[in-house]
Amino acid sequence: MFSSSEIFAQKSNPNYNTAIGLRAGGTSGLTIKRFVGNNAVEGIIGFAPSAFSITGLYEIHASAFNEPGFKWYYGAGAHIAFTGNSYYWRDNGRYYRNNGVGLGIDGIVGLEYKINPIPIAISLDLKPFVQMNTNGGIYSFIDPGLGIKVAF
Repeated sequence: MFSSSEIFAQKSNPNYNTAIGLRAGGTSGLTIKRFVGNNAVEGIIGFAPSAFSITGLYEIHASAFNEPGFKWYYGAGAHIAFTGNSYYWRDNGRYYRNNGVGLGIDGIVGLEYKINPIPIAISLDLKPFVQMNTNGGIYSFIDPGLGIKVAF
């Protein structure tokens, strides 16, 4: 399996270059994260019953709790969402049709733990966003998420 020196070496350097996995939450879907130094670029392909979205985020990571493997991260990005089915939602006595295309601005703040020596990273985050739809409606959401990724 692993010798004690290999395990110690991995614990002292919990970083990884790339991770691919799943995010469950408001925006649920596939995610890929790529590091360059302490910064990362993350892409999320999100799915919902009648929607599909693509999100790009730039994230800054920093050590958390003085523990190997734990990192805080924060950042910002944008998304585009496509909704296929019409549905109506009520806001202040008005009904809005929510279909078509939406463009949004996203933020992100979270905590990630890279499990050593196995190549798994678990994250918990908030990804608030504001989105403007083609019908002129504006939608916002805090968008909590739980992620699990295979890191390599």
